[in-house]
Parts: sequence; structure tokens; C-alpha cells
Amino acid sequence: MSDIFREIDEEVRRERLRKVWDQYSNVIIAMALLIIIGIGGWRLYQWWEAKQAAEAGRQFETAVLLSEQGKHDEAAAAFAKLAAEATGGYRTLARFRTAQELATRDPQAAVKAYDALAADRGIGQLLQDLAEVRAASILVDTASYEELRSRLEPLTASDRPFRHTARELLALSAWRAGDQAASRRWIDLILTDAQTPSSIRARVEMLMALTGGRAKG
Repeated sequence: MSDIFREIDEEVRRERLRKVWDQYSNVIIAMALLIIIGIGGWRLYQWWEAKQAAEAGRQFETAVLLSEQGKHDEAAAAFAKLAAEATGGYRTLARFRTAQELATRDPQAAVKAYDALAADRGIGQLLQDLAEVRAASILVDTASYEELRSRLEPLTASDRPFRHTARELLALSAWRAGDQAASRRWIDLILTDAQTPSSIRARVEMLMALTGGRAKG
């Protein structure tokens, strides 16, 4: 008798499944196709991204080689092409290298390129600060102390990653402008900061000797 009941149960389940299939087969097939297409599309996208990244990496290495060979115009053009066409990290790297190449022959154009990076919130605060410091390092020989101060003073706060370099540039700019009070202010801040790198500390101690000043503390 138990075999008969099992056969009846199985027949009932089959009948229920048949009804569900008849009613929802199109939906089930569509969902299955969507899943297959979605997985295939994602894998295709991953393949395309990997291919694009590999090509961008190859072009970046070629541009770096041109720069190392002293072919700065060609390198700048190659980096500019990458900056316009590449995606993700290579695009940002190429923008920085374009500015770096421009600095060898057109400092003002390099400053504009770094300023564009400094204003781009999409690259993050760290890289924005780096771009601002790079621009200031080009301008330190020609710009006024006030211009450098307006650019760099926000970067000298204790929580900013390039504060030590920003303070050094401000100390140098103030010294060149003949503003001993401002120069000594930045020198004191640098020398009393225990986290100041030794290389910056050594250069600032030399500058302090030139100003005839003495660090506080």
C-alpha cells in the first residue's frame, strides 16, 4: 500500500509542476536568459577593462621611455593622449606626467596643468594637494610670497600629507621676498615639528643660518 501512496504523491507533484511550468514557463526562461546574458556581459566587460588597462600600461611605459631619452615634446604628447583617452588610474598618472613634461619647457603651462588637477575633486584630496605643491615648486622662484601663501597655507595644517614641503616652500619664498618675520615663522614651525623629515630639517637649518634666526623651543 505504501508504494501506491508514494506513486500518487509523485503524480500529484508532477501535475503541480506541470501546471506551474505551463503558467510561468516564459517567465522562467526569460529570467534564465537574463542571468546568462548578465554573467556573459560582466565577463566581457572585465575582459575589455583588462585589455584597456594593459594597453594603457604599455603606452604609459613608452611615454616614460621617451621622457628618459630626453624626448620631452614627444613624451608630453604621449602622456597628453593617455590623459585624454585612458580611464582610471592611468588617466590621472598621465595628467601628472604631462604637467611634469611641460615644466621642462613651458613652466606656466605646467602650472595650469597642475592647477587643473588641484581643482579636480574626482582625484581625491591627497592628489589634489600633491598637484598644488608641484605647482608651487615651479612658482617659488618667480611668484610673490603672498601668492605662494594663498596657495600653500591651507596645506600646512597638521593633518595635511604634504605639510612639510608646503612649509619649506613658504619659508624659502618669504626669505627670497625679504620677509624675515614670515620666513622665521615657517622655519620655527618646521623645526619644532617632530615629524619633519630629516632632509627638510637640514635644508631649513641652512636657511635659518642665512636669516640669522633661531628656532623656538
